[in-house]
Amino acid sequence: MDISLLLKMAADAEPDRVGLTCDGRNWTYAELWAAATGAAVRITASGCTHVALLDTGSEAAPIALIGAALADVPYCPLNYRLADTDLAGLLARIEPAFIVGDISRVAKLAPDATHKVFAREDFVKQAEASAEPEREAGEGEGIAVQLFTSGTTAAPKAAILRHSNLVSYILGTVEFGAAEPAESVLVSVPPYHIAGIAALLSSIYALRRIILLPAFDPKVWIDLAAAEKATNAFVVPTMLSRIVEALGDGSNMPDLTHLKAIAYGGGRMPLELIIRALDLFPQANFANAYGLTETSSTVAILGPEEHRAAHGSEDPAVRARLGSVGKPLPTIELEIRDEDGNVLPPGEAGEIYVRGDQVSGEYRERSALIAGGWFPTRDAGYLDNEGYLFLSGRADDVIVRGGENISPGEIEDVLLTHPCIADAAAVGVPSSEWGEAVAIVISLKGEHPGDAEIKTLIRDRLRSSRVPERILVVEALPYNEMGKLLRREVRRLLA
Repeated sequence: MDISLLLKMAADAEPDRVGLTCDGRNWTYAELWAAATGAAVRITASGCTHVALLDTGSEAAPIALIGAALADVPYCPLNYRLADTDLAGLLARIEPAFIVGDISRVAKLAPDATHKVFAREDFVKQAEASAEPEREAGEGEGIAVQLFTSGTTAAPKAAILRHSNLVSYILGTVEFGAAEPAESVLVSVPPYHIAGIAALLSSIYALRRIILLPAFDPKVWIDLAAAEKATNAFVVPTMLSRIVEALGDGSNMPDLTHLKAIAYGGGRMPLELIIRALDLFPQANFANAYGLTETSSTVAILGPEEHRAAHGSEDPAVRARLGSVGKPLPTIELEIRDEDGNVLPPGEAGEIYVRGDQVSGEYRERSALIAGGWFPTRDAGYLDNEGYLFLSGRADDVIVRGGENISPGEIEDVLLTHPCIADAAAVGVPSSEWGEAVAIVISLKGEHPGDAEIKTLIRDRLRSSRVPERILVVEALPYNEMGKLLRREVRRLLA
């Protein structure tokens, strides 16, 4: 089954229902489908081997995504925030590509390449003019999406998601046509991230109107949510933090009572932040989604009822689940394993392994799947006795002090309880005595409490092995646009 069938079904079932709102224009499902078929005509005629989007979010994203599927060509959205050198390397790896977006930058970085480049407006107009709305959806089992990894220590890997992976995820998590006509979802995540692609496909299949915000700004997000009466939203933790900060105590908050569901993911959510958000949006159903590019998005979720139960509980174990990512989806198998591949019991931390039809674990360069079809995520975590998954960070981020594995997250959670600490990161630094020692980098929202007070806080709440040997204060910690802390940059600051 081809992902283009998801839009074809929506267009056949509700051709006149608005499926997309962007920059003041509404697109019906019939109009989106027609434009996608026209895009496929143009892509096929170009002879290109990839379809790339080098742009912010707009109607061009779903049109190019489905158009590429109909043309049986991989869709490869590119991170427009990359440095020129890095982006030039990616452009060379997908030549010849049908590129939508920044014409001048492609000309600058790949002047002699055989790419076919189109401005967003020209691409959309040509797609509409070439429409073949009676075209049937594809049936391919080939590559639907190719996403480049961040490539922190080596050249980025090209993660492959086949139609079967993405369709399996959608069919396993979304009911066709489940959204009421008034339902809409505000999407502000970048189009080159798996969360953005999954949001488009799942909303189309549910027949939920997509409201695209090209570039995130907390005030614009709040105003747009109010003006469009958005009922659903997906944000990453840093976005939610800025929204909560912009709303303040909520006394001047616009009418957002129609916002019934807020999903978040893509990075670690501080406990204090989600509690504040739950207080500000008591009417909203919160859901924490955990997933990876290689798993076609979500593999575990902490649902609305679990949020409410944890938020209102006096039981520390139940309340702690606000810091979890919930339980695996019914279609996913999940295990925690040690370094030797042995499955660990509840409460013991190790590496997270997943298996299921939506799990690709495949790269252009190689497959990362191991025996039995399991994918080692390189994320560290543990399951509690009830099956809730708690993340400890990347497996490489665990601090090993004197043979003891220390989760940076547990230290950071304690630091964020201090009223003068705005943000915090804990990392391992070389130590002649312990192999690694704990170091922390913090930003402040008040006066510096002093190193002694910080160390005492950690010693009293955890134990002495977690007390940092080094403390560095910075104006702001380094994050990427999806809200993920860049620990490699934190280590550089300490170096």
